[in-house]
Amino acid sequence: MSIQNGKDIRARAEALRDWTAKNLSDIIKVPAMSNKEKERIHFLKAMCEKAGFDEVRIDGLGNLLARVGNGPKKLVIDAHIDTVGIGDRAQWKKDPFSGDIENGLVHGRGTSDQTGGAAAMITAGRMLKEMGYSGQYSVWFAFTIIEEDCDGLCWKYLIEEEGFRPDFFVSTEPTSLRLYRGHRGRMEMEVHLKGVSCHGSAPERGVSAAYKAARAALAMEALNDALKPDDDNFLGKGTVVVSKIDVHGPSQCAVPDQAMLYLDRRLTWGETKDLAIQQVKDAIKAAGVDEVEVVMPEYAIPSWTGKDYRQELYFPTWKFPADHPFVKAGVSAHESVFGQAPVVDKWTFSTNAVAVAGRHGIPSIGFGPGDENQAHAPNEITRVDDLWKAAAFYAALPYVMDEASL
Repeated sequence: MSIQNGKDIRARAEALRDWTAKNLSDIIKVPAMSNKEKERIHFLKAMCEKAGFDEVRIDGLGNLLARVGNGPKKLVIDAHIDTVGIGDRAQWKKDPFSGDIENGLVHGRGTSDQTGGAAAMITAGRMLKEMGYSGQYSVWFAFTIIEEDCDGLCWKYLIEEEGFRPDFFVSTEPTSLRLYRGHRGRMEMEVHLKGVSCHGSAPERGVSAAYKAARAALAMEALNDALKPDDDNFLGKGTVVVSKIDVHGPSQCAVPDQAMLYLDRRLTWGETKDLAIQQVKDAIKAAGVDEVEVVMPEYAIPSWTGKDYRQELYFPTWKFPADHPFVKAGVSAHESVFGQAPVVDKWTFSTNAVAVAGRHGIPSIGFGPGDENQAHAPNEITRVDDLWKAAAFYAALPYVMDEASL
């Protein structure tokens, strides 16, 4: 796409600066925790219809899909629209759902993670419609659910149950307007340990599951230190952390006979769920703890539509090389709109791309308004200027892809 056309898209997006910010403010005022997104989904549906999208529909799980264009290939731009809770209300200086716009910032839970992306997507869809986009792509804007509880479940459902498979995928999770091409995967594990209970007055008669749990936790600390980065050190090392320990027995006056450790394991390139489970077993046994059972839990909470769709808590790692054609198209779109190449990097946290790219190998990139360090933090904000800039990038991308014959 020519620089002149890129400048035109930039000008159109900048002219919609305040409109985009106001849309984000209004979205924030409709809270939507995971599995409780119904009101926000319908609110966004009305927004998309008013903006003139060619098709707007809600799938069986409860995701909102909105389309511009009629091309044979699917370019999907995704924002999850659920959020975590607010945590300690006393730490918030403003109402978490105020959506206040002040000094170039939009305030509230989800502004960076990640309804800022959703607001920018609506603007991009409006722009593509007004510009009469008619290229090789049906540009789908996906407003997805349950990501905070189970990232990627929404896309596992769409691809595997409804047959809605993107050709290319853009996550609008916050990147500080950088272009991202991967992130570590993750999984959750439960480690179950058994002891032998006895009266607390004579602990030597039993075997304490609490002491086994303590040794197992220290073994996880050592395992974390021993984990290695990927070959090119792009994603960095995997990690493991004990996020919960539960120890119990017959009474408070007894040696506990059962213990459970909950593990958060981040997976770098080349690390799989089977490898990670075996590493945990080996490390705990090496610490002198026998009878170790390691299991991977399942996510099993129905969506707001009542749909019962489950998956194991495993979220595969993904990355694409810097010279991948889709990554290069993202760089070209940025150059055409902003006159310079973007910083190319990766997320620290996990996104819906674990399903699209990690499970299904679909070419994916990330570009979003807001900052990753705002995610789940009190006093969450995003910059108004990030919103229109992200919208400009999303609108430019299909034109660049058409010219590159992707």
